Parts: sequence; C-alpha cells; structure tokens
Amino acid sequence: MRSVDLTSVTWRKSSYSNQDGGQCVEVSDDLAAVVPVRDSKTPHGPVLAFGASGWVSFVSAVKSGELREGSCVTSI
Repeated sequence: MRSVDLTSVTWRKSSYSNQDGGQCVEVSDDLAAVVPVRDSKTPHGPVLAFGASGWVSFVSAVKSGELREGSCVTSI
C-alpha cells in the first residue's frame, strides 16, 4: 500500500458531525483519487483513505438511509 502525503490538505468537518464536540468526522476534498477521513478530536491520529468512487457510494448510501441501524447490506 502506498502512502498519501496529507501534510498540506485542508480538512472540513462533516455536516453530519455533532456541533457539541461528539462524533466529529473531518474529510478533505483536496485529492482527486482519494478522500481522507479522520476523527477531529485526534487530528494527528489515524486517517482512513477511501477511493473517490467508494466515498461517493458511501455518502450516497448514508444520505438515502441504506445504512440505518437494522438495515441489511446485500452487496459490496
């Protein structure tokens, strides 16, 4: 697996994050092929890097309610 240099990316808090300091997810839109995601409470901690198309699919599934508690994922 190759590494991605994230030292100069701009992070933004997800609109789904809680403004009271909980569930704070940050993403960066600076890279064309990769979408890095991190916990804003630990900005120097681990980062998950999603392929851009996988990220688009994930966000679409969240917005449509496919990933609600109790839902069943039938294909990946």
